[in-house]
Amino acid sequence: MLAKALSMGLIGIEAYLIEVEADVSSGLPAVTLVGMADAAVKESRERVKSAIKNSGYEWPAQRITVNLAPSDIKKEGASFDLAIALAILAATEQIDAQRLNMFAVLGELSLDGLIRPVTGALAASLFLSQAEIPVKDIILPLENAAEAAWANNVNIWPAHNLKEAVEIIHQTQSYSPYQIERRDLSNKICSYGIDFSDVKGQYLAKRALEVAVAGGHNILMIGPPGSGKTMLAERLPTIMPELTEGEIIEINRIHSVAGTIPKKDGILFRRPFRAPHHNCSSVALVGGGAYPRPGEISLSHRGVLFLDELPEFRRDCLEALRQPLEEGCIRISRARRSITYPASFMLVCAMNPCPCGFYTDRKRLCRCGTTKIQNYKAKISGPLVDRIDIHVEVPVVKYQELSSNLAAESSEQIKIRIDKARLMQKERLSSGEILFNAQMSHKQVRKFCCLAKVEAELLKTAMNKLNFSARAYDKILKVSRTIADLAECEEIKAEHLAEAVQYRSLDRSFI
Repeated sequence: MLAKALSMGLIGIEAYLIEVEADVSSGLPAVTLVGMADAAVKESRERVKSAIKNSGYEWPAQRITVNLAPSDIKKEGASFDLAIALAILAATEQIDAQRLNMFAVLGELSLDGLIRPVTGALAASLFLSQAEIPVKDIILPLENAAEAAWANNVNIWPAHNLKEAVEIIHQTQSYSPYQIERRDLSNKICSYGIDFSDVKGQYLAKRALEVAVAGGHNILMIGPPGSGKTMLAERLPTIMPELTEGEIIEINRIHSVAGTIPKKDGILFRRPFRAPHHNCSSVALVGGGAYPRPGEISLSHRGVLFLDELPEFRRDCLEALRQPLEEGCIRISRARRSITYPASFMLVCAMNPCPCGFYTDRKRLCRCGTTKIQNYKAKISGPLVDRIDIHVEVPVVKYQELSSNLAAESSEQIKIRIDKARLMQKERLSSGEILFNAQMSHKQVRKFCCLAKVEAELLKTAMNKLNFSARAYDKILKVSRTIADLAECEEIKAEHLAEAVQYRSLDRSFI
């Protein structure tokens, strides 16, 4: 007898429908899996057999053929176990085949019949909510229910084991679909254990970071070891605007595919902060591999990608950042297909002024020669530096500031100003799809960053004397527009422009 079950596979972060066909016929007992299945899928034969037996069902002593359609796409992972088991049970008339076709099924089986969590549950439920098919119910592991429930118009049926999945199919009215509690969202977003008030001194760096977050600008911090660069970067998510529901879905869709969603909450409520080590490979940073997965760039989508010790990263890793910084996505091409991952992130970099780190320190002697310092800085290419909007020095904190008992400005106070600036940008850019100043096109820069005569002359002088590039010209205007927004000013004034130019002065003097 032939029976079918619906499941879903992944291409990038997009799900697609897979029809699991099981045919049980007379012949020598054997299980054949077809449909371009990888090793993990082929191993499901033994998992499914043990799970069916240990759940109290009969394993047929006949020939079993399982097909995963469409057959021209490579299937990977163990998420088809549950669908294969249910299709075999339906083919042997141990469960109702017609009721099985009312559900999509996702889950890995253990030998005792327990259903283990899988990756891509949110992508699967989003696909069902948007697909023009009558099936709007999905059975999946209990651990994946919280993330999958963010999709609208889909009923989520979490199951603990194979037997419970069968009961849901036969006695749906005895169970209730999983519902997520969205009312607790704001409390979960704001619960950070760190604050900007922890950082003593560094007023210029704090101001630069405030400007960077307000306009979504990339920033490079240069200073000696122990000056607080990492400490400042780690606190950036505390002053970033709260996540919208759409952003939560975007972020969790990527992390669901990568398998990095925390088990405690079942969903990510905070903006990502990713800080890969400088010895990571280009594949780990941008994504890809034999079976393409999101890299650190995509995992930091709508959040912060922090690259500490920037010159120590491999050259190919740094150059791979250039395209996603401009386009907000990363494309991974293979012979059979091309995959696009979202990568709209805020790049925050930190580096020492020289290999020993004490080139700008007035109290400690630098041990590096001129050639050594130049070679160190040359590891970062000019085109990459051009794409970083703000460069700021982070000097050593003085003892008086470290020992001071004066309360520093908190993250909440800074965030209030940033939220006001973001609201101004949202109203100004409401006609397009962009969210903040850093995303403005050249045409929008000309429209929204108009300069009066005095300001135009100031920028002309800066361009000629400091030898800025054409890309730096746009960056200065975007940053000055953000500074004006923080000052709640509709026009870009000379002081706003001067501050923006100051943030580009390291362009030629340090790199």
